[in-house]
Amino acid sequence: MSALPLLLASTSPQRRAILDQLGISFEAVAPTYVEHDPPGADPVALVRDHAAGKARSVAGLAEGQLVLGVDTTVVLDGRVYGKPEGRAGAAAMLGALAGRTHEVVSGLCLIGPDFEVVTHETTRVTFRPLSPRDVEAYLATGEWEGRAGAYAIQGRGAALVEWIEGDYLNVVGLPAAVLVRLLAERFPGAYGLG
Repeated sequence: MSALPLLLASTSPQRRAILDQLGISFEAVAPTYVEHDPPGADPVALVRDHAAGKARSVAGLAEGQLVLGVDTTVVLDGRVYGKPEGRAGAAAMLGALAGRTHEVVSGLCLIGPDFEVVTHETTRVTFRPLSPRDVEAYLATGEWEGRAGAYAIQGRGAALVEWIEGDYLNVVGLPAAVLVRLLAERFPGAYGLG
């Protein structure tokens, strides 16, 4: 079976880098879907809905192509920690995550000519205890901007992490193990997988 062109419904440089790392050819397209995070929303349902919304907003432009939508959030004690609003919000998030284990939950939607799959992946991440100085030093990097949970594990944020259980690339922003499995099952050999 031949590989269909893949459209990534995202402007995320991390997601593009992961697909490049996996050797999967793609084109990135900005989704038109507008995210809304209602208070008290179930985190799994939220990321699955956002991933599907992003993919569906691009799928109309993509006849005969695969469309991939992904959404990622951080969850601690049932509370969703999305992208922080400003430096004070980021400091509060990092303070809440310090010395604790949180979950990084990603929704993934893959739409093809005759199918749609919506799934999710969860990775557990434990932060080391952080002093106020640790938090301030990390905030000074600016990496927290636009990041769920106010950190980027693929950058200086790696120094905040003590332990990880699950798919590392999921924490970066794309549940690669899930994507590889789906592509290998549906298109054996087509993407150099399966």
